[in-house]
Amino acid sequence: MNSTSVRQAVLADLEELATLFDQYRRFQGQASDVAAARSFLCDRFDHGESVLLICLDGATAVGFAQLYPSFSSVSLSRVFVVNDLFVQESGRRKGLASKLLSALESYAWSLGSARLTLNVARGNTSAQSLYEERGWKQDDQFFMYHRFPEDHS
Repeated sequence: MNSTSVRQAVLADLEELATLFDQYRRFQGQASDVAAARSFLCDRFDHGESVLLICLDGATAVGFAQLYPSFSSVSLSRVFVVNDLFVQESGRRKGLASKLLSALESYAWSLGSARLTLNVARGNTSAQSLYEERGWKQDDQFFMYHRFPEDHS
């Protein structure tokens, strides 16, 4: 059996990440567009706007997570938003998402982050179970609201 590992991604990982990112977006109901996925991730690398972690099974990329840095005014500290976490179908139920979460947590805590935050679809009960098993808590203090631009078509 191949060994699995998680590490911070570098620009040389872009092609594999773009493929995984496209799979993730399709999982989220979006149309496939590997070129757009590549461009989006390249921009994040070029501008230092996110931290990407890649999960490898041997030499094959099978998952990734993307962290976006932010700050908490109340706690006067850094926080991170886990915007994306994905393990392709062939890698599921093998502890890889847990390895990605562990690496995310280690990265955030090493930088003094006060918290990690993520959203999960209400219907994704397997992910919810994993997060809860790892000590993540569902927010019972705040509601999340979104405001989208109006469609002027």
